[in-house]
Amino acid sequence: MAVLNVSLVSADQEVWSGEAKMVVARTTEGEIGLLPGHEPMLAILGAGEVRITLTDGAAVVADAAEGFLSVEHDTITIVARHAALVNA
Repeated sequence: MAVLNVSLVSADQEVWSGEAKMVVARTTEGEIGLLPGHEPMLAILGAGEVRITLTDGAAVVADAAEGFLSVEHDTITIVARHAALVNA
């Protein structure tokens, strides 16, 4: 099973990183869902929740704003000026 390597960082720390099977985030164009095999992209992050579904089905939820989201080769990098876990 293909997985995503996800890294969520804020301006001053790494908030969360690990493997996931899906990521949902809000961009300035609207909400986007990302699965393994997604085309490369770069998007401006909108204010809102980032929901990361782990490989075991558990979820990590964070609030993030003011940054960008990058997808390339099943690696998702989310860089936000402000980001904090809501649950883990």
